Amino acid sequence: MIDTTKHQGQRRQLVKLLKQKGIQDERVLNAVGTVPRHIFMDSGLEEYSYLDKAFPIGANQTISQPYTVAFQTQLLE
Repeated sequence: MIDTTKHQGQRRQLVKLLKQKGIQDERVLNAVGTVPRHIFMDSGLEEYSYLDKAFPIGANQTISQPYTVAFQTQLLE
């Protein structure tokens, strides 16, 4: 999968949402805004990649909700 301008815009929207939910660490927000989450998801779910939800990724595993990852990462400092 390629990283399109649509994906980049969706990441910007996700970063905006995470800020609204209280994520303040710029390093975390920068990572969320940079990592192409859609690449890690099944192609059938690509359109949902940047929603703030967890999704199955195969082998009985999930890709975590972005807010959960951002919140936990922000706590690490």
